[in-house]
Amino acid sequence: MKKTYINGLGCISAQKTFDTVFLEEAELNENDTILSLKVPVYKDFIPPVAIRRMAKGVKNGIVASTLALRDAQLETVDAIITGTGMGCIEDSEKFLKAILDNNEQFLTPTSFIQSTHNTVGGQIALGLQCKAYNLTYVNGSVSFESALLDAKMKIEEEDTSSVLVGGIDETGDYTMSLFKLIGFIKEENQSPYTVLNSTTKGVVFGEGAAFFALENEKKEHSYAEILDVEILNKLEVQDVEKRIIAFLDSNDLAITDVDAVVLGYNGDVESDLYYKDLADSTFANTPQVYYKHLSGEYDTASAFGLWVGVKIIKNQTIPEIVKSNSLEKSAYKTILLYNQRNGIDHGFTLISRC
Repeated sequence: MKKTYINGLGCISAQKTFDTVFLEEAELNENDTILSLKVPVYKDFIPPVAIRRMAKGVKNGIVASTLALRDAQLETVDAIITGTGMGCIEDSEKFLKAILDNNEQFLTPTSFIQSTHNTVGGQIALGLQCKAYNLTYVNGSVSFESALLDAKMKIEEEDTSSVLVGGIDETGDYTMSLFKLIGFIKEENQSPYTVLNSTTKGVVFGEGAAFFALENEKKEHSYAEILDVEILNKLEVQDVEKRIIAFLDSNDLAITDVDAVVLGYNGDVESDLYYKDLADSTFANTPQVYYKHLSGEYDTASAFGLWVGVKIIKNQTIPEIVKSNSLEKSAYKTILLYNQRNGIDHGFTLISRC
């Protein structure tokens, strides 16, 4: 079977993750319940005429994918695979509002057409004139892991030699108001909103787009190798350690072989029990990393987590702003990423230095 190498990265997030090395310009915002994006100059990537018709998720997806392809020195790919939880929710809201405002009459279909979950993948393909395999996964908090697993399998089976894979989600004003109403987003006027050691329910929400150019060939500029990806629907807190040990064992690795673990803490006191249990026992002697205090929580935030993990391997250092303990290693060869939300949609990703 062919191996899977990450040869290019592109990330748009609540931090300046473009035109930088690795989070040296990161800013910690503990005062807002919804984090806004640090956006690039879109007209540098997209024709100005097209920009005004695109939702921010589409624009961010196009920019992030373009950055990944440029980084990998690729003109096109054999497949485009995306993951998203909410899709282009902004256009969905526009269309539903138009239905109500116009009494279901005289509706223009533009917002409806652009509100589908596969809009980002389609727009990227149109820009590249890529008529190859194009699929979007909408699987909640493992949407990105589903896309990554599909991409890895296609490369392993020698069905493709290069795949563009990414995770994209955006926020919408009305949807955010509903999330606040049901308590999914933390209550206002309770700042600072810390992620580690939080004592309240709810999360600080965010949005973003992260893309990875995968190839079956190791190159001079390769970042890391994807060893394995596993998805599980539901686990109890006490069962996670056994699943991780089995996952590592299937790759001929043990807990002691993991040089760093990237955990998806999101500040929800109940959801974070899964991570705290691992941090205090299984990985007590392992450098630990967290990232959602920088990106916010959203369905494909794990794509930002993978970007962080890959950067750690490439730069062989962990920035202070993402450390959740003080342990360090002389070298970071193997990194495990684990993400879940409220005990469901568990994703495990294992990456290593090339």
